[in-house]
Amino acid sequence: MNTQTWIILGLAVATVLVALAAYLLYQKKQSHRLEQRFGPEYELAVKELGSRTKAESELKTREKRVDHLDITPLMPAEAARFSQAWKELQGNFVDNPKGVVVQADRLVRELLLKRGYPMGDFERRAADISVDHPDVVNNYRAAQAIAARDQRGEADTEDLRKAVMHYRALFDELLEVAEVEQPPSAKQMVAQS
Repeated sequence: MNTQTWIILGLAVATVLVALAAYLLYQKKQSHRLEQRFGPEYELAVKELGSRTKAESELKTREKRVDHLDITPLMPAEAARFSQAWKELQGNFVDNPKGVVVQADRLVRELLLKRGYPMGDFERRAADISVDHPDVVNNYRAAQAIAARDQRGEADTEDLRKAVMHYRALFDELLEVAEVEQPPSAKQMVAQS
């Protein structure tokens, strides 16, 4: 081989190495971004799916799916209605803890639907919630697990109290209120003139 062939071969190898390094850096940045966005949900996905590659693929799929949803904050009146419903629900716990857990689940589902989340099966809902609310999706899973145990007659009052607390953490996170623009006051209008 002549010198020109060696130079071309060396440039080709260098190009491949640079491309590989760029790809690995991109992958590392993507992994870091997903870890930061999803927090504990990232580790759960890795554990459940058995590899970082599969988990990251799943989390990216969730992001794409949720990006196509029309998730909207509540109007102040709707948020007030939901808050009042929660207060009433919580006030009934002492007299009817089992019923309150069912009501809490129903109210959270209603809130999710109002915000624009689809009401597929539970795992799909939890996956969708994890995109924007990764810190509280585990509360939702814990509440659902307790509710399922309660249906089998395996949950006591303390478990039911914990379920309501888990639902409340998710509820509070989802109770996002839209900013309502106020018309300018007379004083503001004069100041702008």
